[in-house]
Amino acid sequence: MPFIRSADAVTHEIHGVRFVSYAAPATGSSELCAWRGEVPAGTAGVPHTVSREEVLYLLSGALRFTVDGEAADLAAGDAVVVPSGAELRLDNVSGEPAAIWTATAVGLTATMADGSVIAPPWAN
Repeated sequence: MPFIRSADAVTHEIHGVRFVSYAAPATGSSELCAWRGEVPAGTAGVPHTVSREEVLYLLSGALRFTVDGEAADLAAGDAVVVPSGAELRLDNVSGEPAAIWTATAVGLTATMADGSVIAPPWAN
């Protein structure tokens, strides 16, 4: 099905962030996944290593992104490219919520600091 209405998007929550899945195998995408992330004000990020390249575009608000130890504060309209195998952390240090759009390849996993691996349903 090539059309995904907002009412049909599947929502998941983890680490205080809401993930609203639009493109994934469950909606007919065989290669790419895309979702909107909603990050509440004051949310401390959880570092994780990604198995696939990700592109994150800031839709609204401001977030601090840290990729392999290099940090940058980004605002709406800015983007970050996270290479496969890089450690990513995003923090909302502002007093306002933020929203991001993320695109990646199907099959993304995240390895947490304790070695556990998450295969998020919005990317698999």
